[in-house]
Amino acid sequence: MQTPIKTCFMRGGTSRGPFFNAADLPADIATRDRVLLAVMGSPDRRQIDGLGGAHPLTSKVGIVSKSATPGVDLDFLFAQLQPDKDTVDTTPNCGNMLAAVVPFALEAGMVQAQGETSTFRVLTLNTDMQCDITLRTPGGQVEYAGDARIDGVPGSSAPITINFLDTAGSVCSGLLPTGQVKDVIDGIEVTCIDNGMPLVIFRAADVGRTGYESVAEMNADTELKDRIERLRIACGHAMGLGDVSAKNYPKMTLVAPARDGGSLTTRSFIPHVCHDAIGVLAAVTVATACVLEGSVTTGIAQVPGGNVKAVSVEHPTGEFSVELELDPANPQNVTRAALLRTARLIMRGEVMVPAAVWDGRQG
Repeated sequence: MQTPIKTCFMRGGTSRGPFFNAADLPADIATRDRVLLAVMGSPDRRQIDGLGGAHPLTSKVGIVSKSATPGVDLDFLFAQLQPDKDTVDTTPNCGNMLAAVVPFALEAGMVQAQGETSTFRVLTLNTDMQCDITLRTPGGQVEYAGDARIDGVPGSSAPITINFLDTAGSVCSGLLPTGQVKDVIDGIEVTCIDNGMPLVIFRAADVGRTGYESVAEMNADTELKDRIERLRIACGHAMGLGDVSAKNYPKMTLVAPARDGGSLTTRSFIPHVCHDAIGVLAAVTVATACVLEGSVTTGIAQVPGGNVKAVSVEHPTGEFSVELELDPANPQNVTRAALLRTARLIMRGEVMVPAAVWDGRQG
Protein backbone atom coordinates (compact mmCIF):
# COMPACT_ATOMS: atom_id res chain seq x y z
CA MET A 1 0.00 0.00 0.00
CA GLN A 2 1.22 3.47 -0.92
CA THR A 3 -0.13 6.98 -0.43
CA PRO A 4 -0.31 9.31 -3.47
CA ILE A 5 0.51 13.01 -2.97
CA LYS A 6 -0.04 15.63 -5.66
CA THR A 7 3.15 17.38 -6.71
CA CYS A 8 4.85 19.43 -9.40
CA PHE A 9 8.51 18.71 -10.01
CA MET A 10 10.07 22.10 -10.75
CA ARG A 11 13.41 23.57 -11.65
CA GLY A 12 13.98 26.84 -9.85
CA GLY A 13 17.15 28.65 -10.94
CA THR A 14 19.99 26.14 -10.62
CA SER A 15 18.12 23.88 -8.19
CA ARG A 16 15.19 21.51 -8.56
CA GLY A 17 12.79 19.44 -6.53
CA PRO A 18 9.15 18.62 -5.85
CA PHE A 19 6.70 21.36 -4.86
CA PHE A 20 3.63 20.70 -2.74
CA ASN A 21 0.53 22.53 -1.64
CA ALA A 22 0.91 22.57 2.15
CA ALA A 23 -2.68 21.29 2.46
CA ASP A 24 -1.65 18.05 0.69
CA LEU A 25 1.03 17.22 3.27
CA PRO A 26 0.66 16.07 6.88
CA ALA A 27 -0.02 18.90 9.30
CA ASP A 28 2.14 17.22 11.93
CA ILE A 29 5.74 18.36 11.33
CA ALA A 30 7.40 15.10 12.36
CA THR A 31 5.15 13.12 10.01
CA ARG A 32 5.66 15.68 7.25
CA ASP A 33 9.42 15.34 7.55
CA ARG A 34 9.22 11.56 7.33
CA VAL A 35 7.12 11.97 4.19
CA LEU A 36 9.67 14.34 2.62
CA LEU A 37 12.51 11.94 3.40
CA ALA A 38 10.55 9.14 1.73
CA VAL A 39 9.74 11.35 -1.27
CA MET A 40 13.41 12.21 -1.83
CA GLY A 41 14.82 8.78 -0.98
CA SER A 42 16.97 9.96 1.94
CA PRO A 43 19.06 8.84 3.66
CA ASP A 44 20.87 7.15 0.78
CA ARG A 45 23.85 8.54 -1.10
CA ARG A 46 22.23 7.76 -4.46
CA GLN A 47 18.66 8.50 -3.30
CA ILE A 48 17.78 5.52 -5.47
CA ASP A 49 14.33 5.04 -3.89
CA GLY A 50 13.09 8.61 -4.35
CA LEU A 51 13.13 11.80 -6.42
CA GLY A 52 16.40 13.17 -5.06
CA GLY A 53 19.29 13.73 -7.43
CA ALA A 54 22.14 12.57 -5.15
CA HIS A 55 23.33 16.14 -4.58
CA PRO A 56 22.33 18.90 -2.14
CA LEU A 57 21.19 21.11 -5.05
CA THR A 58 18.72 18.44 -6.13
CA SER A 59 17.64 17.44 -2.62
CA LYS A 60 15.29 20.37 -2.09
CA VAL A 61 11.56 20.68 -1.50
CA GLY A 62 9.14 23.60 -1.82
CA ILE A 63 5.94 23.83 0.25
CA VAL A 64 3.48 26.58 -0.74
CA SER A 65 0.25 27.87 0.76
CA LYS A 66 -2.09 30.81 0.43
CA SER A 67 -0.94 33.49 2.84
CA ALA A 68 -2.94 34.91 5.72
CA THR A 69 -0.50 37.81 6.08
CA PRO A 70 -2.01 41.12 4.90
CA GLY A 71 -0.55 42.21 1.57
CA VAL A 72 1.09 38.83 0.93
CA ASP A 73 -0.19 36.38 -1.68
CA LEU A 74 1.74 33.21 -0.96
CA ASP A 75 3.73 31.63 1.86
CA PHE A 76 6.75 29.54 0.94
CA LEU A 77 8.50 27.03 3.17
CA PHE A 78 11.78 25.70 1.82
CA ALA A 79 13.13 22.36 3.02
CA GLN A 80 16.75 21.32 2.49
CA LEU A 81 17.41 17.59 2.60
CA GLN A 82 20.71 15.76 2.21
CA PRO A 83 21.23 12.60 0.17
CA ASP A 84 22.90 10.59 2.93
CA LYS A 85 21.26 12.09 6.02
CA ASP A 86 17.83 11.85 7.63
CA THR A 87 17.57 15.61 8.20
CA VAL A 88 14.95 18.09 6.98
CA ASP A 89 16.21 21.63 7.53
CA THR A 90 13.67 24.47 7.23
CA THR A 91 15.95 27.12 8.74
CA PRO A 92 17.71 28.62 5.67
CA ASN A 93 16.34 30.27 2.55
CA CYS A 94 16.80 29.13 -1.03
CA GLY A 95 16.52 31.87 -3.62
CA ASN A 96 16.73 29.43 -6.51
CA MET A 97 13.74 27.36 -5.40
CA LEU A 98 11.99 30.65 -4.64
CA ALA A 99 11.94 31.35 -8.39
CA ALA A 100 9.59 28.38 -8.91
CA VAL A 101 7.08 29.31 -6.18
CA VAL A 102 4.79 31.49 -8.31
CA PRO A 103 4.91 29.21 -11.39
CA PHE A 104 3.93 26.30 -9.12
CA ALA A 105 1.12 28.27 -7.47
CA LEU A 106 -0.28 29.20 -10.89
CA GLU A 107 0.00 25.60 -12.13
CA ALA A 108 -1.74 24.37 -8.97
CA GLY A 109 -4.54 26.95 -9.20
CA MET A 110 -3.60 28.61 -5.91
CA VAL A 111 -3.48 32.04 -7.59
CA GLN A 112 -4.73 33.40 -10.91
CA ALA A 113 -2.74 35.22 -13.59
CA GLN A 114 -3.18 39.00 -13.65
CA GLY A 115 -2.56 39.69 -17.36
CA GLU A 116 0.40 39.52 -19.72
CA THR A 117 2.63 39.71 -16.67
CA SER A 118 1.83 38.85 -13.07
CA THR A 119 3.44 39.99 -9.83
CA PHE A 120 2.85 38.26 -6.52
CA ARG A 121 4.24 38.95 -3.07
CA VAL A 122 5.77 35.89 -1.44
CA LEU A 123 6.68 35.43 2.21
CA THR A 124 9.47 32.94 2.88
CA LEU A 125 8.45 31.42 6.19
CA ASN A 126 11.94 30.12 6.94
CA THR A 127 13.29 33.62 7.60
CA ASP A 128 10.19 35.86 7.49
CA MET A 129 11.47 37.46 4.27
CA GLN A 130 9.18 39.05 1.68
CA CYS A 131 9.79 39.58 -2.03
CA ASP A 132 7.86 40.52 -5.16
CA ILE A 133 8.12 37.99 -7.99
CA THR A 134 7.18 38.96 -11.55
CA LEU A 135 6.77 36.56 -14.47
CA ARG A 136 5.13 36.40 -17.89
CA THR A 137 1.60 34.99 -18.02
CA PRO A 138 0.20 35.53 -21.54
CA GLY A 139 -3.29 34.13 -21.95
CA GLY A 140 -3.38 33.36 -18.24
CA GLN A 141 -0.70 30.67 -18.52
CA VAL A 142 2.86 30.57 -17.20
CA GLU A 143 5.31 31.26 -20.02
CA TYR A 144 8.42 29.12 -19.70
CA ALA A 145 10.02 29.74 -23.10
CA GLY A 146 12.13 32.84 -23.52
CA ASP A 147 15.56 34.28 -24.15
CA ALA A 148 16.74 34.77 -20.56
CA ARG A 149 19.87 32.81 -19.72
CA ILE A 150 21.35 32.06 -16.31
CA ASP A 151 24.70 30.38 -15.88
CA GLY A 152 24.45 26.83 -14.60
CA VAL A 153 21.28 26.06 -16.59
CA PRO A 154 21.40 24.98 -20.26
CA GLY A 155 19.43 26.87 -22.87
CA SER A 156 17.17 29.83 -22.21
CA SER A 157 13.83 30.47 -20.54
CA ALA A 158 11.36 33.22 -19.75
CA PRO A 159 12.71 35.70 -17.19
CA ILE A 160 11.50 35.74 -13.60
CA THR A 161 12.36 38.88 -11.64
CA ILE A 162 12.77 38.68 -7.87
CA ASN A 163 12.79 41.95 -5.93
CA PHE A 164 13.75 41.28 -2.31
CA LEU A 165 12.13 43.67 0.14
CA ASP A 166 14.05 42.95 3.35
CA THR A 167 16.89 40.46 3.49
CA ALA A 168 19.23 41.79 6.18
CA GLY A 169 19.53 39.44 9.15
CA SER A 170 17.58 36.57 7.56
CA VAL A 171 18.83 34.09 10.17
CA CYS A 172 21.32 36.09 12.23
CA SER A 173 20.62 39.10 14.44
CA GLY A 174 21.42 41.57 11.67
CA LEU A 175 23.39 42.27 8.52
CA LEU A 176 26.70 42.08 10.39
CA PRO A 177 26.04 39.66 13.25
CA THR A 178 29.44 40.17 14.89
CA GLY A 179 28.98 43.94 14.81
CA GLN A 180 32.05 44.31 12.60
CA VAL A 181 32.49 44.45 8.85
CA LYS A 182 35.68 42.43 9.25
CA ASP A 183 36.94 40.11 12.00
CA VAL A 184 39.91 37.86 12.59
CA ILE A 185 38.55 34.45 13.60
CA ASP A 186 40.68 31.35 13.99
CA GLY A 187 43.57 33.30 12.51
CA ILE A 188 41.81 34.31 9.28
CA GLU A 189 40.30 37.65 8.25
CA VAL A 190 36.60 37.11 7.56
CA THR A 191 33.45 39.08 6.89
CA CYS A 192 30.50 37.46 8.66
CA ILE A 193 27.39 38.74 6.93
CA ASP A 194 23.73 37.85 6.42
CA ASN A 195 21.80 39.64 3.69
CA GLY A 196 19.52 36.73 2.84
CA MET A 197 21.95 33.94 3.68
CA PRO A 198 24.44 33.68 6.58
CA LEU A 199 27.87 33.66 4.96
CA VAL A 200 31.47 33.65 6.06
CA ILE A 201 33.52 35.33 3.34
CA PHE A 202 37.30 35.09 3.27
CA ARG A 203 40.11 35.51 0.78
CA ALA A 204 41.19 32.33 -1.01
CA ALA A 205 44.80 33.47 -0.69
CA ASP A 206 44.48 33.44 3.11
CA VAL A 207 43.99 29.66 3.04
CA GLY A 208 46.71 29.12 0.45
CA ARG A 209 44.46 28.77 -2.59
CA THR A 210 43.99 30.83 -5.76
CA GLY A 211 40.20 30.84 -5.76
CA TYR A 212 40.23 29.59 -9.37
CA GLU A 213 40.38 25.89 -8.54
CA SER A 214 37.73 23.69 -10.14
CA VAL A 215 34.81 22.29 -8.16
CA ALA A 216 36.34 18.82 -8.40
CA GLU A 217 39.66 20.11 -7.07
CA MET A 218 37.93 21.89 -4.19
CA ASN A 219 35.88 18.84 -3.24
CA ALA A 220 38.96 16.60 -3.34
CA ASP A 221 40.96 19.00 -1.15
CA THR A 222 40.36 17.40 2.25
CA GLU A 223 42.94 19.61 3.95
CA LEU A 224 41.11 22.73 2.78
CA LYS A 225 37.69 21.33 3.70
CA ASP A 226 38.86 20.45 7.20
CA ARG A 227 40.31 23.95 7.60
CA ILE A 228 37.09 25.57 6.35
CA GLU A 229 34.96 23.49 8.73
CA ARG A 230 37.05 24.51 11.73
CA LEU A 231 36.65 28.13 10.67
CA ARG A 232 32.90 27.67 10.09
CA ILE A 233 32.32 26.28 13.56
CA ALA A 234 34.28 29.14 15.14
CA CYS A 235 32.41 31.73 13.07
CA GLY A 236 29.07 30.14 13.95
CA HIS A 237 29.65 30.97 17.60
CA ALA A 238 30.84 34.49 16.72
CA MET A 239 27.70 35.05 14.64
CA GLY A 240 25.41 34.04 17.51
CA LEU A 241 24.37 30.82 15.76
CA GLY A 242 25.72 28.49 18.43
CA ASP A 243 27.10 25.09 17.47
CA VAL A 244 26.68 24.87 13.69
CA SER A 245 28.39 21.52 13.23
CA ALA A 246 25.05 19.88 12.35
CA LYS A 247 23.58 22.91 10.56
CA ASN A 248 23.60 23.82 6.86
CA TYR A 249 24.69 27.39 7.60
CA PRO A 250 26.67 29.56 7.60
CA LYS A 251 27.83 28.86 4.06
CA MET A 252 31.54 29.43 3.39
CA THR A 253 32.68 31.56 0.44
CA LEU A 254 36.23 32.03 -0.83
CA VAL A 255 36.82 35.19 -2.88
CA ALA A 256 39.52 36.23 -5.35
CA PRO A 257 39.90 38.92 -8.04
CA ALA A 258 37.65 38.49 -11.07
CA ARG A 259 39.03 36.63 -14.07
CA ASP A 260 36.28 37.04 -16.65
CA GLY A 261 35.18 40.67 -16.42
CA GLY A 262 33.02 40.36 -13.32
CA SER A 263 33.32 42.05 -9.94
CA LEU A 264 35.05 39.14 -8.16
CA THR A 265 35.39 35.36 -8.27
CA THR A 266 33.86 33.00 -5.70
CA ARG A 267 33.97 29.40 -4.59
CA SER A 268 31.11 28.54 -2.24
CA PHE A 269 30.74 25.58 0.12
CA ILE A 270 27.13 24.66 1.04
CA PRO A 271 28.52 24.09 3.62
CA HIS A 272 30.72 21.02 3.02
CA VAL A 273 30.36 20.57 -0.75
CA CYS A 274 31.72 23.08 -3.23
CA HIS A 275 28.81 24.57 -5.22
CA ASP A 276 28.93 24.27 -9.02
CA ALA A 277 27.60 27.84 -9.11
CA ILE A 278 26.45 30.05 -6.22
CA GLY A 279 23.10 30.28 -4.46
CA VAL A 280 20.81 33.23 -5.16
CA LEU A 281 20.87 34.64 -1.65
CA ALA A 282 24.55 33.82 -1.26
CA ALA A 283 25.17 35.93 -4.37
CA VAL A 284 23.11 38.77 -2.89
CA THR A 285 25.08 38.53 0.34
CA VAL A 286 28.47 38.43 -1.42
CA ALA A 287 27.45 41.42 -3.55
CA THR A 288 26.47 43.26 -0.38
CA ALA A 289 29.89 42.62 1.13
CA CYS A 290 31.40 44.12 -2.02
CA VAL A 291 29.74 47.49 -1.35
CA LEU A 292 30.64 47.59 2.35
CA GLU A 293 33.83 49.55 2.90
CA GLY A 294 36.41 47.59 4.88
CA SER A 295 35.08 44.08 4.18
CA VAL A 296 37.43 41.30 3.07
CA THR A 297 36.40 42.05 -0.53
CA THR A 298 38.02 45.51 -0.35
CA GLY A 299 40.90 45.60 -2.79
CA ILE A 300 39.55 42.52 -4.58
CA ALA A 301 36.09 43.46 -5.85
CA GLN A 302 35.59 45.83 -8.77
CA VAL A 303 32.36 47.73 -8.07
CA PRO A 304 30.88 50.61 -10.12
CA GLY A 305 30.04 53.97 -8.60
CA GLY A 306 26.58 55.42 -7.92
CA ASN A 307 23.77 54.46 -5.58
CA VAL A 308 22.52 51.67 -7.88
CA LYS A 309 25.26 49.12 -8.42
CA ALA A 310 25.38 46.06 -10.63
CA VAL A 311 27.67 43.48 -9.04
CA SER A 312 28.74 40.49 -11.13
CA VAL A 313 29.64 37.54 -8.93
CA GLU A 314 31.72 35.00 -10.86
CA HIS A 315 31.40 31.33 -9.90
CA PRO A 316 32.69 28.01 -11.34
CA THR A 317 30.10 27.81 -14.12
CA GLY A 318 29.64 31.48 -15.00
CA GLU A 319 28.44 34.61 -13.22
CA PHE A 320 25.49 35.89 -11.24
CA SER A 321 24.47 39.54 -11.55
CA VAL A 322 22.86 41.31 -8.60
CA GLU A 323 21.51 44.86 -8.65
CA LEU A 324 21.85 46.67 -5.33
CA GLU A 325 20.45 50.05 -4.38
CA LEU A 326 22.13 51.98 -1.59
CA ASP A 327 20.69 54.57 0.76
CA PRO A 328 22.12 57.94 -0.43
CA ALA A 329 22.24 59.15 3.18
CA ASN A 330 24.03 55.99 4.36
CA PRO A 331 25.97 54.17 1.62
CA GLN A 332 26.55 51.23 4.00
CA ASN A 333 22.79 50.54 3.98
CA VAL A 334 21.46 48.38 1.11
CA THR A 335 17.81 49.25 0.51
CA ARG A 336 17.01 46.93 -2.41
CA ALA A 337 18.35 43.76 -4.01
CA ALA A 338 16.98 42.52 -7.33
CA LEU A 339 17.95 39.68 -9.64
CA LEU A 340 16.89 37.57 -12.59
CA ARG A 341 16.10 33.85 -12.43
CA THR A 342 14.25 31.31 -14.54
CA ALA A 343 12.14 28.24 -13.73
CA ARG A 344 10.45 25.36 -15.51
CA LEU A 345 7.77 22.81 -14.77
CA ILE A 346 9.38 19.41 -15.39
CA MET A 347 6.65 17.00 -14.25
CA ARG A 348 3.31 17.04 -12.49
CA GLY A 349 1.34 14.20 -11.03
CA GLU A 350 1.55 12.17 -7.84
CA VAL A 351 4.52 10.99 -5.86
CA MET A 352 4.03 7.79 -3.90
CA VAL A 353 5.15 7.21 -0.30
CA PRO A 354 4.77 3.98 1.68
CA ALA A 355 1.55 3.89 3.68
CA ALA A 356 3.65 2.92 6.67
CA VAL A 357 5.20 6.42 6.49
CA TRP A 358 1.85 8.19 6.06
CA ASP A 359 -1.58 6.78 5.30
CA GLY A 360 -2.91 10.09 3.99
CA ARG A 361 -5.02 10.96 7.00
CA GLN A 362 -4.53 14.23 8.88
CA GLY A 363 -5.92 12.99 12.19
